[in-house]
Amino acid sequence: MNKVILVGNLTRDPELTETSTGIAVCRFAIAVSRDYANAEGTRETDFFNITVWRGRAENCGKYLKKGNKVAIVGSLQTRSYEDKDGIKRNVTDVVASEVEFLTPKNAQGFDAEDSEPAVSTRRERPQLEAIDDNQLPF
Repeated sequence: MNKVILVGNLTRDPELTETSTGIAVCRFAIAVSRDYANAEGTRETDFFNITVWRGRAENCGKYLKKGNKVAIVGSLQTRSYEDKDGIKRNVTDVVASEVEFLTPKNAQGFDAEDSEPAVSTRRERPQLEAIDDNQLPF
């Protein structure tokens, strides 16, 4: 199983681009504070690179900004490349399957005229209809 859940703040504005085939991809990084303090009594922070695809990528590029708090659900992917000096580098990214915007809408600098709320890019779940006990078949 390869599943990651992170809550943190964007360290830079997201970069929204498209692949050569026109698929939207958004990249950004988040800072996540550790739950415990080190020997000096300070809490350390980890930084994670996040990659989001397609419609979620477009929403992230449109609504997220540096400093916004987000919750990410995704999986880890590793890749390697050779840098300009010929040194092999390994990189681990989080590929997000869900992104929840946690910074309140009014704190993100939206105008009242914005037509699309940036609430969440989670997968939509079907709404269940409420029934009372008299409707059950048993």
